[in-house]
Amino acid sequence: MNKFYKYIGVLLLSLTVISCTEKKEEGNYKLLSVEEYNDAVYASWIGQIIGNTYGLGYEFKFIDEPGPDKFPYGYDFTLEDLKKHDGAYSDDDTDIEYMYLTQMEKNGIEPSYKNLANAWSTHVKERVWFANRMAVTLINAGHFPPVSGSIGYNTEWFQIDPQLVNEIWAVTSPGMINYAVDKSEFSARITNDSFGVDPTLHYAAMYSAAFFEKDIHKLIDIGTQALPKDSRFKAIVENVKKWHSKYPNDWQKARALVKEHYYVVEDYNRHSWAVVDANLNGAYGIMALLYGEGDFQKTLDYSCAFGMDADNQAATMCGLLGIVNGFKSIPHDLMFPVEGANWELPFNDQYKMITREGLSDETLTNLAKRTTAQGERIIKAYGGEVITKGGKQYYKINTDAKFVAPFELNTIPKMAIEVNNPFNYPIYTGGNKGDVKVRIDGELPQGIALTSTALEGTPTEVGTYAFDIIAEYKDEVKTINVKFDVHSKNLASTAKEVVYNKNSTNKNIELIRNGTTKETYYSTKKGTAREVDFYGYKWDKPQTISALIYNNGQSGEFCGWFTSFEVEILKNGKWIKLEGEEVSPKMNLDNSQWLKPCFMNYEITFKPVTTKGIRIVGLGGGIEKDANNAHLGIQYYTSISELSVFEK
Repeated sequence: MNKFYKYIGVLLLSLTVISCTEKKEEGNYKLLSVEEYNDAVYASWIGQIIGNTYGLGYEFKFIDEPGPDKFPYGYDFTLEDLKKHDGAYSDDDTDIEYMYLTQMEKNGIEPSYKNLANAWSTHVKERVWFANRMAVTLINAGHFPPVSGSIGYNTEWFQIDPQLVNEIWAVTSPGMINYAVDKSEFSARITNDSFGVDPTLHYAAMYSAAFFEKDIHKLIDIGTQALPKDSRFKAIVENVKKWHSKYPNDWQKARALVKEHYYVVEDYNRHSWAVVDANLNGAYGIMALLYGEGDFQKTLDYSCAFGMDADNQAATMCGLLGIVNGFKSIPHDLMFPVEGANWELPFNDQYKMITREGLSDETLTNLAKRTTAQGERIIKAYGGEVITKGGKQYYKINTDAKFVAPFELNTIPKMAIEVNNPFNYPIYTGGNKGDVKVRIDGELPQGIALTSTALEGTPTEVGTYAFDIIAEYKDEVKTINVKFDVHSKNLASTAKEVVYNKNSTNKNIELIRNGTTKETYYSTKKGTAREVDFYGYKWDKPQTISALIYNNGQSGEFCGWFTSFEVEILKNGKWIKLEGEEVSPKMNLDNSQWLKPCFMNYEITFKPVTTKGIRIVGLGGGIEKDANNAHLGIQYYTSISELSVFEK
């Protein structure tokens, strides 16, 4: 063991020149030894990997009740995965950070939303859930950040996702708390909005501060100070502190109080799964820190025992403790859990990429080296430098650094809207809002106006409109092309009959024309046979139709999507395939849940046809369920929220 730590010490020193660990303040600057920064960054990666891998065995295992009061828990099934990969492997607690690291290397220390959105679209093809999944499907449909995380478009904006994928921004801005918080918020809004981003901000402040502040209670308060005054999560943290203080020796009681107050179903999350709520899990993360008292193993086990989406709390809090207490504080057996393995370094110094397309395997030591390189770039970019004192090297860090988001203009996909229906689409130009001028070149739909933050209004005239939005900042100009289809009144309500597959046990078919997208119809059936589903309308008199809008509603996790898709019209009493239709955005017809959006509007346009009936038709999809749901068997069905029909 002594030989191992000696080897690690030499390895960390090889990242940069050795220096002492003393830190001193000089005005608005702080000194952090290069050696200590290298050590903390490496320890943070190791801590996150331990927390993630250890915690996966307890993910969603303890929901209604906490885990047992018998510590340590130990690695669960993931021990076999560590053997299989002969080292650490990627999961969503670390792989997006790795992706963001590559973006800093390719596009500079402050990648734009366009850079990050392209990374999501390129690399994230599977193993993506909740807000992250909604964000990448929105990006794929042309809705770039921050629209991809906004309440109006991302139906999972309140879930846990951003607080487990954004630690990299704070790790690369040591002591630059405001910078770390604002940069983390910028990134968090790729997937989330409103109080769904607040735990991310809290964590960012703690991570950045932890390079200097080693007291857990003070770190928690620093995190709270970074939150908006009216922050929901700020009140939650204060309650967690209160309950910990009241029940210091009864963690089960404190855990129960968090569950009672924050494991709730409200209007904002009624359609989703409350177990993965950002604020609920954030509360358990803070509670794990408090009961863990700065001890790595205790914090790890409490993160698991509190339950819910446990691996995420375990990863983030163990990564934080890696920074706080350094590499030598991490228990040896947690880094070398595979008996008989010939590993010289933690997790065999391997990080096998199994989750993100186009990203390569890497060594853990090189991940740390690449991370510290970006940290040094950021320190220097904001007035910091590497200085030598007494023959030893320090980073002189500007703790007052401010993050200003890059100037850009978010793309807007082709929009299909209905006449006389209110419309709003956000316009984003970066962090210099007061200095940016935005204007229109071309004709807007009547009733729609451009403000500094949105295209909004109520369209009053049917038609197709194409125009440019131009943003100017100093000597930079950004231009996007926008196309709007303003459709006539929806004809669905005038149909005499809704047509659908009547083998479905769900008879509530009228909801597909009730004018809202708050509910979803599922074509559930008694058997397990795979059937063709269809949704449409019949009229007494012929209708001239040139467009449909299909809203897919809330796709299921194991079924609830189309794997084929076409439009049919009624001709001489028979349904015949309509030729030449165009669907926007492109529909994902893979028999897989990973890139399925929810409540996405698909505009289907075609040459005008006159008919008494029209319907969309396709084969339902479904996959094998996970172990917890396997007893239900495979199901095949489709989902729909609304089907609108337009003459023009």
